[in-house]
Amino acid sequence: MSDHAKRLLPLLAVLALSGCASIPRNTANTCAIFAERSGFVTNWRRDAERASAEFGVPVSVLMATIQAESNFEARARPPRRWILGFIPGPRISTAYGYAQVLDGTWEDYQRKTGRYSDRRYDFADAIRFIGWYHANSARILGISKSDAYRLYLAYHSGHAGYGRGVWRDRPEALRGAKRAQTMASRYAAQLQRCR
Repeated sequence: MSDHAKRLLPLLAVLALSGCASIPRNTANTCAIFAERSGFVTNWRRDAERASAEFGVPVSVLMATIQAESNFEARARPPRRWILGFIPGPRISTAYGYAQVLDGTWEDYQRKTGRYSDRRYDFADAIRFIGWYHANSARILGISKSDAYRLYLAYHSGHAGYGRGVWRDRPEALRGAKRAQTMASRYAAQLQRCR
């Protein structure tokens, strides 16, 4: 390897990683997202299609879940509670990453799948987790793998919570489910045009 190439490697690594950390410019268009995130280091279309093939959940539903949860922010976290209005307190939950997965749920996923090196801020890992979770929702709760609305409610409330109907009293869950349903339909139509 030439000296010039050796000097360029750190710059290329920084550029590749910085592109992964930012939110895509147009999160309402899955074709634009995939075009923006298709490089030699990262390829979100490939990652989404692999998760879809492995778990049988449509790419549009997987992508809509991420859009509803984090709007494609790699290190998204819920807001903090504030003490006396100015002292930062604890966050309202341990949700983190693209998929906004709680610590305990992520640990359960890693234990059940053996994927201990997966990270919630890695798109490929997060979308695989969503596919896995939605496939379990289909198996346990009988929800269709293409039903973005009900899959989101089960995702937000947990399997036991969904079964008890806790989402009925959670406006944020109902709003998120409607958003996931709308985005899944939009993404599915867009994917037909950009294949």
